Amino acid sequence: MKRLLKLLLIVAVLVIASGAYSVWQFNLWLHKPLALESEVILQVERGSTITKTLINLANQGVVSYPKALLVYSKITKQTAIKQGEYRITPGMSWVDVNQMLISGNAIDHQLTLIEGWRAADALQALHDNPRVVRTLDSLLDPSLVNQLPAEHANPEGWFFADTYHFRSGDTDLAILLRAYNKMQTTLQQLWQQRSAGLPYDSPYQALIMASIVEKETGLASERAQIAGVFVRRLQKNMRLQTDPTVIYGLGDSYQGNLTRAHLSQPTDYNTYMIRGLPPTPIALVGYESLAAAMQPAEGDALYFVAKGDGSHQFSATLAEHNRAVRQYQILNRRDDYQSAPKQ
Repeated sequence: MKRLLKLLLIVAVLVIASGAYSVWQFNLWLHKPLALESEVILQVERGSTITKTLINLANQGVVSYPKALLVYSKITKQTAIKQGEYRITPGMSWVDVNQMLISGNAIDHQLTLIEGWRAADALQALHDNPRVVRTLDSLLDPSLVNQLPAEHANPEGWFFADTYHFRSGDTDLAILLRAYNKMQTTLQQLWQQRSAGLPYDSPYQALIMASIVEKETGLASERAQIAGVFVRRLQKNMRLQTDPTVIYGLGDSYQGNLTRAHLSQPTDYNTYMIRGLPPTPIALVGYESLAAAMQPAEGDALYFVAKGDGSHQFSATLAEHNRAVRQYQILNRRDDYQSAPKQ
């Protein structure tokens, strides 16, 4: 009997030792570098599972025995992988890859929404990017419009011009809503810091002004001056008479040449004919133009004219302005005339 018990004990020890050795071998295998000669880019689609991903990697020859790897991921509760585009490099083990997929440490991509663009340009840039998933057919899609303020549901101007980081597989809607939320936050912050006595009834009117400033000058040093001119015009009940609003109101009929006939064509955006601000912004804006609209430069200038080098001449009276127009637009118009500064 004692000999039998001793034999059973020996067998049990051997089984346990064998099992421990197998676990050690399995763990060693999990940490072994994958058989890669060069990096592999793995695309994990939204809603994809660890099982589907392992099968994909096995088909590419990146991993072996995907079912065994799946067991490890399930035992360690590392199956909730995140959507994105991942870079698998030589030297990485499955443990490294699995952790990367769980943490969402995906390849970082960037997309810039540029100051002066229209909202339609921003949407087109998203649709042109192959890594952005298209969910919006237009800017009037209810999934977007319903997120905007009911009283200002026109999407023009609501997307903050900035560079946005995203992962492959992010949607156009998600990125636009990030831009909208950033605009909301920035607009409210600057509204609290605005100068006293501005002729705006709401932050939205300041946003409209910022979009006009954005389109009128490409020089950072002039933004506050331009805003100051338009603010004083509003305070004096003068028409803004700014070409970019007229061009915006013409829509697709504008072909690049603004004529006198255009200036007398009635639209809600023709500030040569209407008084006050147009009904909506006319472009995407960044921080600088918003800040200029909230804190315009003081002074007495009511007019400005392009000098042809990208800058403007500011005047306090119509007589001074007419002389500046004659000097820069008629008598001494530059051969290399440009209304905006060179980039």
